[in-house]
Amino acid sequence: MSTRSLEDVLRSSDNIIETFRETDLSKGGSHMDAYHEEYTNWIEEQRAWKESCILMDQSYHLANYYIEGPDALRLNADLGINRFDDLDPEDAPRAKQHPVCSPEGYIIGDPILFYLGAEKVVVTGNRGHAQKWIHYNLETGDYDATLSDMYSPYGDSPPVDFRFEIQGPHARAILEEVIDGSFPELSFFGMDELSIEGVDLYVLGHGMASVPGYEIFGPYEYHDEFKNLILEAGEEYGIRELGSKAYKTATLTTGWLPPGLPAVYDSEEMQGYREWLDDDCIEANWSLGGSFTSDDITDFYLDPVELGYDRFIHMEHDFVGKEAIAAKMDDSKRTKVTFVWDADDIVDVYASLFREGETDKFIQMPDIYQQWDLGHFDEIRKDGAVVGTSIFSGYDYNHREMLSLGVIDREYGDPGTEVTLVWGEEGSSKPSVERHKETEIRATVASAPYVTDREDL
Repeated sequence: MSTRSLEDVLRSSDNIIETFRETDLSKGGSHMDAYHEEYTNWIEEQRAWKESCILMDQSYHLANYYIEGPDALRLNADLGINRFDDLDPEDAPRAKQHPVCSPEGYIIGDPILFYLGAEKVVVTGNRGHAQKWIHYNLETGDYDATLSDMYSPYGDSPPVDFRFEIQGPHARAILEEVIDGSFPELSFFGMDELSIEGVDLYVLGHGMASVPGYEIFGPYEYHDEFKNLILEAGEEYGIRELGSKAYKTATLTTGWLPPGLPAVYDSEEMQGYREWLDDDCIEANWSLGGSFTSDDITDFYLDPVELGYDRFIHMEHDFVGKEAIAAKMDDSKRTKVTFVWDADDIVDVYASLFREGETDKFIQMPDIYQQWDLGHFDEIRKDGAVVGTSIFSGYDYNHREMLSLGVIDREYGDPGTEVTLVWGEEGSSKPSVERHKETEIRATVASAPYVTDREDL
């Protein structure tokens, strides 16, 4: 076991931002590596969530922390912006989005809290940034609760639960063929229980792409059996399993923006946490990339106000970062938007491969996200000035557009505003980045979420 900590890594680096910009993705690793890039073809997999049905196997890339005890909810309430005092065992199961912030009011992680009954919750989300902060506070705070189990995408142990997203016009019909009894009526983020072949499971009303869907989870020992049942029942409907290429683009149109960098590196109040994390953690081996650079690490953070999480912020309870977030609510400088890339400029990027001279940075299709870095930031300019950053990018076949989610100064956040995205990472030292010249791509600001026909978003 390593004897060095994240704090040691920070102290040994003259400039942690430059260290992360020089770190290749292969060192940090992607939490999506457990999946095939394509199970069939990424275009048909994208089309399936709109036209028929897809199965997203979410069992392996999400971190799941199982917390039990009288103070399980109080622990999470002390750290998250959302309220949990309205959860009652008689109403379980229930789910809530659970953004967790630093003392300075920046996002550490954006998981979901599943309330499964009296004194039992599961906190689920990408990579486990928030979950580790919760675990640290459980160990160091005065809470009558225990971490009863956990799964990390970076560990060697199998998941505790399988987790499947079933999405598309035929999702309900397919599930009705495999579950016992009738299918429950669910609103977005509504939860209930169901069973398959007598095995009790949970179901969440959800939908990660342009149409609603359902998420079911239960004991991992049934992963293969139940996955096969669903795929067999869905065969007549044209169901497809989603590979990582299509998977990573699923949230582009629904507006969920993965935090680009967990806000744990600069807070004096979080020094003990950094000393608790060892140097093998993903936070210590982060990889930054893109055309945007800054000497201020907080420029790579996001806050819940600019992400549009106002509806989750409940000031009636005390939580870490409350005062800072209150100040941001009074004076929020940026807003989350979708950037629609200009098709002609994208074509010209590919055309550069067939001309003499330097080429532009190659655009991977469809998923630009996590191709050579874990946190990607491209400059957004207006009249030559940097006014925002593009963070999460990809191509959506159903819309025939290259889209990205990011943040922009509020004065430029109106849909229809024309901006410029600087594409590339010229002079990068990463082995996975080819020699290229940065180029400008015209973009138009649109709303986030980009889809307008989903009433549940």
